[in-house]
Amino acid sequence: MQKAPMLIAAFILGGFAVVGVGVVAVTHAMTDTRIAENQRQAMLTKLKAIVPAERVKNDPLADRIQVSDEALLGMPVTDVYRVRDGEQPVALVLRPVVPDGYAGPIKLLVSVLADGSLGGVRVTEHHETPGLGDKIDEKKNPWIIEQFNGKSLRNPKPERWKVKRDGGEFDQFTGATITPRSVVNAVKNTLLFVQKQGDDLYQLPAIGSQPASESSDPVNSAPPPPPAKAPISTAAPAAQAAAGMSDNANQKGKS
Repeated sequence: MQKAPMLIAAFILGGFAVVGVGVVAVTHAMTDTRIAENQRQAMLTKLKAIVPAERVKNDPLADRIQVSDEALLGMPVTDVYRVRDGEQPVALVLRPVVPDGYAGPIKLLVSVLADGSLGGVRVTEHHETPGLGDKIDEKKNPWIIEQFNGKSLRNPKPERWKVKRDGGEFDQFTGATITPRSVVNAVKNTLLFVQKQGDDLYQLPAIGSQPASESSDPVNSAPPPPPAKAPISTAAPAAQAAAGMSDNANQKGKS
């Protein structure tokens, strides 16, 4: 006779459990959607800061490809966002990685306009020394804006893409040369990559927006699909990269 109340209690508890799980699932889904949209807006804000915002007539996050040139871009696979004004190419925004920062890899956002000049460069992640190498962050110092906006492989010439200490055109930081040297070299290599690939980068089929599960700074943060194109690396840039890393090693005690 006592089984009936026990069964009723079990059904009630089970019902509460089902409702509770449902509420958690719905809340989780709503939260994920909100987070994904916040990440999307944050990324669009970053992109529009380094391209002519009035000419962004497409969705650059959906007009995304992946390319492969580790020697020039620092990673096996790199995301590229295309900015267009109707049918007119406006800019390519690449996510190269500086492999030889003083305190570890530095992630960049580099905008290359259709005429080959830089729309802007921003650091999205770094671990450089506070007060020294962290001046690459535009929130700490205008260096990265002042040094790169409007520059190209014509201005200055490729052989002048060095910090002044090495006989080039770009300022270094007092007490810190390795970090700006590495960033200058990485930006130069990004321009070389775009120059080498040319208009092909605008013609490749898009692979769409990044999954919502990826981080707000999604440079290679999840295993990527096969690249849309695997550019052929040249020996010269690879040798330059190796030489740069050796030079950085020799300079660490001096910067």
